[in-house]
Amino acid sequence: MIFFHGAKTRIDGKVDSSRSRINNDFGKGFYCCESLEQSAMFVSNFPDSSLYVVDFNKEGLKSKSFGVNREWMMTIAYYRGRLDEYKDSKKIAGLISRSNNVDYITAPIADNRMFEIIDSFIEGEITDVQCQHCLSATNLGRQYVLVSQKAADHVNILEHCFLAEEEKDFYLTSRQKSAEMNRDKVKIARKQYRDQGKYIEEILNEKR
Repeated sequence: MIFFHGAKTRIDGKVDSSRSRINNDFGKGFYCCESLEQSAMFVSNFPDSSLYVVDFNKEGLKSKSFGVNREWMMTIAYYRGRLDEYKDSKKIAGLISRSNNVDYITAPIADNRMFEIIDSFIEGEITDVQCQHCLSATNLGRQYVLVSQKAADHVNILEHCFLAEEEKDFYLTSRQKSAEMNRDKVKIARKQYRDQGKYIEEILNEKR
């Protein structure tokens, strides 16, 4: 499987699953996109950024796949530190256990704009159904997160590419245009699904 990895600087030595920030979508891991453009967009505002083309062999590895749903939204919120208030909840513990003990995770990409929407759900401003449809409207593609070193060891770096300043400007402009278009879609979805679904306190207080 061919993926793309955007790096703020460069990879020194072998791929290490533990070098990223702990408060990413799924904690520490080696994050890859299916799209070169998406990978470039995320690192184009860093002066020493670059792109890697990698081959990933998933044979013999355990995985967990997420869709745009409540489980995905709440799992990301947990790893980004937004569910500390509910850290003793059995529901949260059960939720997170389903993403533990795997080698890699596949899931929709959540940029900062998407996380703002998830944050609105966690703050009780919108329901899970509103949040889900707002996120579906953005459609940023999928990411592969190699959370175990075993998975990282299945990566073979094929090519290391540097971005020219003109390319960085192009990808930054594309990202801005995409954000503006998605903002309008989110507003429509938020209004259309108002009062549908459940708020986070209702979900966590459910008996089952």
